[in-house]
Amino acid sequence: MTEKILKTASGVIHYWTSESDSGKQTLVFLPGLTADHHLFDKQIEAFEKEFDLLTWDAPGHAASRPFRLDFSLMDKAVWLHEILKKEGISRPVLIGQSMGGYVAQCFMQKFPGEAAGFISIDSAPLKRSYVTGAEIALLKRTEPMYRAFPWKSLKSLGVNGCAKSEYGRKLMRRFVESYTKDEYCRLSGHGTKLLAEAMEADLPYVIDCPAILICGEQDQSGSAKSYNRRWAKKEGLPIYWIKDAGHNSNTDKPDEVNKIIRDFARQLEEK
Repeated sequence: MTEKILKTASGVIHYWTSESDSGKQTLVFLPGLTADHHLFDKQIEAFEKEFDLLTWDAPGHAASRPFRLDFSLMDKAVWLHEILKKEGISRPVLIGQSMGGYVAQCFMQKFPGEAAGFISIDSAPLKRSYVTGAEIALLKRTEPMYRAFPWKSLKSLGVNGCAKSEYGRKLMRRFVESYTKDEYCRLSGHGTKLLAEAMEADLPYVIDCPAILICGEQDQSGSAKSYNRRWAKKEGLPIYWIKDAGHNSNTDKPDEVNKIIRDFARQLEEK
């Protein structure tokens, strides 16, 4: 994977691409809040010879710092689109874990018809109808709530609340410990606030391409499992429950998740 950059008015975004082959499908991996591109190391390793790949450190995360936290979720989708245009990538498969899944939904809202497929990993729907006013208000209170925790406890919550496997927790611990408490609280608070604002925008957020949902059976992040059940039923989307996996199911059970991703991408190529 080759590291590249996109300059924006708020900061520089770092992203990584594999060697391009115009005959291959492109998989775009979008990590969740506070995680960086290494969240998908097991996927990059598995797919680098089969597909063209792209991933990033989202704005404000890891190498994409310093970065002013003055952007919206839709801004992230626009920047992703700029990166894809810069790389000459069309019709990608968007694979978003948690916050990455929300970015993908904004991308489809802003640029209809441009995604070939969408895989949600432990994410949830952006449509306003799925959430209550109380849930939105709570999202906006993340930063002060996090600041009330001792840093040691907050780090433990961030690690153990996301992953169940030793590998997944080790990786998440590395992400969390790359921030100071102040950075972590500000980044988390900004992320959940822009999520709340995207929901309040009450946009259609139509998924206009083939899509599947993946969710860990032990995902304890908010109401993720409940959202995914309702999302699958209401939108008629296939859902895959990953046994013994938490919120980062692609790190807890990479082989199982990779098979699902591979099968989905291969089916798209056949159409």
